[in-house]
Amino acid sequence: MKKQEKKPAKELEEFGRKLVVDIEKGRNPTIEFSLRTLSNVVYDTKTKTLGLGEKQQKRVFFDPRQARAFLQTLEVAKISKNMLDVQKHASLRDVFYMAKRTIPQSSINIVDDQVESDKAIEDLELITDCSREQLNINANKMGSVAGNVVIEDSGDTINWAKLGSGGWSIPSNVEYIDFKSVKAKYIIYMEKQAVWERLHEDKFWEKQNCLIVTSQGQTTRGIRRLLQRLNEEHKLPIYVLADFDGWGFYIYSVLKFGSISLAHMSEELAIPSAKFLGITADDVINYDLKKHFIKLKDVDYSRLKQIADYDWFKKNKEWQRQFKMMKDFGAKLEIQALSSKGITFISDKYLPEKIKKQEFLD
Repeated sequence: MKKQEKKPAKELEEFGRKLVVDIEKGRNPTIEFSLRTLSNVVYDTKTKTLGLGEKQQKRVFFDPRQARAFLQTLEVAKISKNMLDVQKHASLRDVFYMAKRTIPQSSINIVDDQVESDKAIEDLELITDCSREQLNINANKMGSVAGNVVIEDSGDTINWAKLGSGGWSIPSNVEYIDFKSVKAKYIIYMEKQAVWERLHEDKFWEKQNCLIVTSQGQTTRGIRRLLQRLNEEHKLPIYVLADFDGWGFYIYSVLKFGSISLAHMSEELAIPSAKFLGITADDVINYDLKKHFIKLKDVDYSRLKQIADYDWFKKNKEWQRQFKMMKDFGAKLEIQALSSKGITFISDKYLPEKIKKQEFLD
């Protein structure tokens, strides 16, 4: 059963019932769920996505080393159930403040930092097999989209082609958006907000009949799910435009294969058919961009090695060639280096040429 078909309130109630049974039978209350670490992340060559392996972790109440984390999970479950009962949504920050209280008869807080409540929420996703958004917990909006698409959201009809310079702000939960009209041939996802603004000002999406999407850096869950829905439901190809560096490659990796930290969500977030549009090592040569190189630092070399060693890139000869060329260059390059050719060069020449020639990395 897909996560989106699950009923979160019932899953939370079942979670609580199991703990009550443990207590009634005199057992140490125990929570068991998949281990969410790199050692338990596996690459499925059939689906071409990341997932979790068979390793499990246990969290028991009567263990001083685990009791606080156990309580954090229960507290977040309680908050989620309350939100579902009153049909309200809480932000990640809301949950942190709602959970930040002192354990009775102690001076210890259930959570001291949002990292702890965020981790408990991700654990709860594994325990219930429901997404954070299904549990009525949302992240902040981040990212924009523009193009010839009409949606219905909470009863409002919204045309992505008529929202001014800022486009439509993509929410954390896009599950209940209804696509009324989708008129586009493909989607370009870009990591840089400034590049999105360039393409939007140039009306690239209108001239090329496409959608343009950005997340201002690492892509969010809401954006990944939106892209996946458009890809699966409307068969729109996804092309990724990112910097020529380890972080740009990682953004592509996350969109295509799924992320290591959210391997349990790959079914709802990964897009195996996504293609890397640029910037590539070949672009550096073909468009004479070496003069705009940024010298690699130790952290860049480390990141590049880490990416190159991922199972899903190891046997890909073309990607290994890209990694080697970057290492040989000893440099990286930002997308905005294309502006040296002219402010609209990316809209008028670079993107149309690359897409027409189908110059993608898979």
